[in-house]
Order: sequence, then C-alpha cells, then structure tokens
Amino acid sequence: MTLMKPSEREEEYFAREMFEKKQKVEQEKQKKLAEAERQKAKELHHMKCPKCGMNLVEIDYKSIKVDRCSSCEGVWLDAGELGQVVKLEKSSLDKLFSVFSK
Repeated sequence: MTLMKPSEREEEYFAREMFEKKQKVEQEKQKKLAEAERQKAKELHHMKCPKCGMNLVEIDYKSIKVDRCSSCEGVWLDAGELGQVVKLEKSSLDKLFSVFSK
C-alpha cells in the first residue's frame, strides 16, 4: 500500500481555508474589543460636559430635555432636539433661552 501525497492545490486550498478562518476569528475579536472600548468610553463620558468634563444637569423644557453644564453653563442638545427647539414659537424660544441667562 502506497501513501499518496496531496497535490499542491489541495495544500493551497486548505492553507487558504485556515487563513480565512483565522482572519475571521481575528476580525471578530477586534470587533468585540472595539465595542468594549466604545462602551467604556460611554460610561466614562455619559452626562459629562464635552467642554470642561463636569456633570451635566438635565433640564426639561416643554418636552425637550436640554443638558446644561453645572460648571461652565454650556448647553448641549441630543440628536433631534435642535429640530424641536427650532419648531418652537419665537416667544417660547425666548423663554427657553431665558432659562440659561444669569
């Protein structure tokens, strides 16, 4: 009984399959690491002022949640909130901004 050596093409096929499998595992690992890092950054910066890093206080004004810094008094809007502010009547808009004046 003689043993047959696999052809070069077979070796190449299995080497490519192994490489692709390892590459897929590495990509999945990188994806999990990126997600973990994003979650960690979110926890560190949630409700913190992007300008000075102090705590943000949420102010409710006519169903619009506006974030205001407790230190530098910066005002921050979440996604979509600027559109809501723009839709307010001018007099209501003046009242909104009066909340932030000293």
